Order: sequence, then C-alpha cells, then structure tokens
Amino acid sequence: MPKITYVTHDGKSHEVEAAVGTTVMENAIKNSVPGIEAECGGACACATCHVYVDEAWREKAGEADIMEADMLDFAYEPKESSRLSCQIKVTDELDGLVVYVPEKQA
Repeated sequence: MPKITYVTHDGKSHEVEAAVGTTVMENAIKNSVPGIEAECGGACACATCHVYVDEAWREKAGEADIMEADMLDFAYEPKESSRLSCQIKVTDELDGLVVYVPEKQA
C-alpha cells in the first residue's frame, strides 16, 4: 500500500498506509491526523481538508480542477501548492507523498 506522510504545522510527521482509490483526506481522518477537519466529508464543498503538497510531489498529485480551485479561495493562507486533500486520489504512483497541514483550516 502507498504511504503518505502528513506534516502538521508543528513539524510532527504522521506516516500512514493508504489504500489505492481512497483519498488523502479519507486516510487522514481514518488515522486521526491532526488539523484535517473535513467538515463536508469529501464533497469539495468546503476548504477544511486543505493541505500543501510537497514541491517534489506536485506534478504527480496533479493540479486542482476549477471547482477545487474555487473552494481553495476559502482556504487559510492558500499557496501555489495548495490542494484539497479530498480531491487527491491515492494511486501507486503517490507512494511516499508528503503533504503539509496548515496551522488552521478555513
């Protein structure tokens, strides 16, 4: 199973195994990663699962589509590397993915 590392704003790393086909958000919730609230449950209707994708993984994780980009307008301190973790599907190619959780969610 692919591994994902979530780095919280305080610098703590949380490495989890993620099933292919799930989302980065689902794995954060399942493994109680602090800072991922996911209030809409993954419907891309809020920005409470906002993460920053590590620069080395941005291309593989892909870019936000139009709907996701609109929701990122509501995220806390969005950056070029911002994504909603509910919109990143886990694939074998994302084994080793690193994402950073912002200090707070919108």
